[in-house]
Amino acid sequence: MKLKMSEKSLFAILLRSPWWWSFLIAVVMMLLARVFLPEAFRAVGMLSALPFAVLGIIAAWRQRDKPSPERVSLALTHLADMSWKQFLPIMEQAFVEQGFSVMPLNSSAAELQLEKSGKVTLVSCKRWKAATLGVEVLRDLKALQVSQDAAYAACVSLSLPTGVALKFAKANAVQLICQEELASLCLKVMKD
Repeated sequence: MKLKMSEKSLFAILLRSPWWWSFLIAVVMMLLARVFLPEAFRAVGMLSALPFAVLGIIAAWRQRDKPSPERVSLALTHLADMSWKQFLPIMEQAFVEQGFSVMPLNSSAAELQLEKSGKVTLVSCKRWKAATLGVEVLRDLKALQVSQDAAYAACVSLSLPTGVALKFAKANAVQLICQEELASLCLKVMKD
């Protein structure tokens, strides 16, 4: 049985939040314990802040390479201004830097075929500028994945998926590379 943390739990929220929030909570808890607890219980009360300090360390480690919101916004604006002929090489290079071998596909459902460790991933990225990411694109991509017996499928978009598309992606294991994740992926390749 695989245990999974609820996305609404305090620890899950703190892992997604800026790392310093966890440290701030730990410091406040230590100060409150120091001020309000009797001498006999003060050390135990202060130790109760330890999980938040550990959580701050984990969050800081996960966020160490995360770009600032300003850089993400600038990258997304730059990507939105690109033509398809400018965007495709950026995507190819971004995947190559992640260790994939990249082959272009001549398909309406996917433009790139990635291969790493013997596993194939099909990537749809031609509609990266669409106003909304609808379920039709994901259905076509999933059908191509099944027909080509690919291990994974991913869809790249500047916009967020519709609710139906998000449900379809989760139900069918289609990875969505949108907004902040797309900016982070491309920032390593784009020259400012």
